[in-house]
Amino acid sequence: MAGIYLHIPFCKKACHYCDFHFSTSLQQELPVIHAMERELALRKSFLNETVDTIYFGGGTPSLLLPERISFLLDAIYNHFPISEQPEITLEANPDDVSPARASAWKKAGINRISLGIQSFQSHWLEWMNRAHNAEQSLQAITELQAAGFENISIDLIYGMPEQADVAWLEEIQMAIDLQVTHLSCYALTVEPRTALWHMIETGKAVTVDPDQQARMFLLLMDSLEKAGYEHYEISNFAKPGKRSRHNSAYWKGNTYLGIGPAAHSFNGSRRMWNIQNNTSYTSQIEAGVLPLTEETLTAIEQWNEYIMTSIRTMEGISLKRIAEQFGVEQSEQLLLHAATWLKRNLLQQTDEHLCLTREGKLLADQIASDLFQLAK
Repeated sequence: MAGIYLHIPFCKKACHYCDFHFSTSLQQELPVIHAMERELALRKSFLNETVDTIYFGGGTPSLLLPERISFLLDAIYNHFPISEQPEITLEANPDDVSPARASAWKKAGINRISLGIQSFQSHWLEWMNRAHNAEQSLQAITELQAAGFENISIDLIYGMPEQADVAWLEEIQMAIDLQVTHLSCYALTVEPRTALWHMIETGKAVTVDPDQQARMFLLLMDSLEKAGYEHYEISNFAKPGKRSRHNSAYWKGNTYLGIGPAAHSFNGSRRMWNIQNNTSYTSQIEAGVLPLTEETLTAIEQWNEYIMTSIRTMEGISLKRIAEQFGVEQSEQLLLHAATWLKRNLLQQTDEHLCLTREGKLLADQIASDLFQLAK
């Protein structure tokens, strides 16, 4: 099963922490949408398997009129075989949600909403330069549930400078009380050349505290696991049966096609990414040219890709897959190399898998980086 990702490169405002490709001007909206429809036709041979997940990301896809979402979905169904019960996700911001829009999204075929809450506290939303407030967050969830959406994911950010543990616990409890089925929770990251980075560099904001973020991550794990959520990936928690099928496919290394400016595609050995410029993207597509760069991953890069994604998941690294894809010797070497982490109880071996322990999740990137060096 394959996935299709559509990057909608438009936002109302620029969030201080964001380094994704987007524009706050909607002047290019229609040309980009029509170019994306054309790109779907141009790249229909990329996928040789049934599409099981479709994901509208961005940017802010909920900015689009619902009929434009339908337009792109129709194009996908015209060019690709789709499974009988696909997961179709739309990323939305709370200020874009209304009863009419929620109903229109449902009618178009959207069956999963990923809602960019980020915080239930208005002062933190203002600090991030978000376009919505706390009241709109609560209202959006209520309206989506009233429209019949049973699969709602929310994003939350933690570890803002001077954010209190008790305030973070209150945010988590609000999500639990609202009965959302999925949470994606991220420690605030300072990306180079973002507005937040400049604020910190010029002394207008305090930098993040890694110890504070680690403490908040432990609180997050404890609270959501007690509430019945499955911690199936480092940043993702789901009620039983409500994992993100689309993102899970990424972590398993499945094939996916990325459509739109800056979108990435992957087929296991080749990675492609589109130009990060709306005007250039549109003009090249109109000329029948695919505006992408491509690379073929070496064996070492494929190894590192698998380690990096699989170690973050609940199932962990499959020793059987390592043996099948890279050889039995590499699987044995991996176990030897992982011995230090196993002894420190940061990794555990279960059913031919290497998985992070609770404490190991705090050092996921460091452990993965250490295991990168095996395939030579």
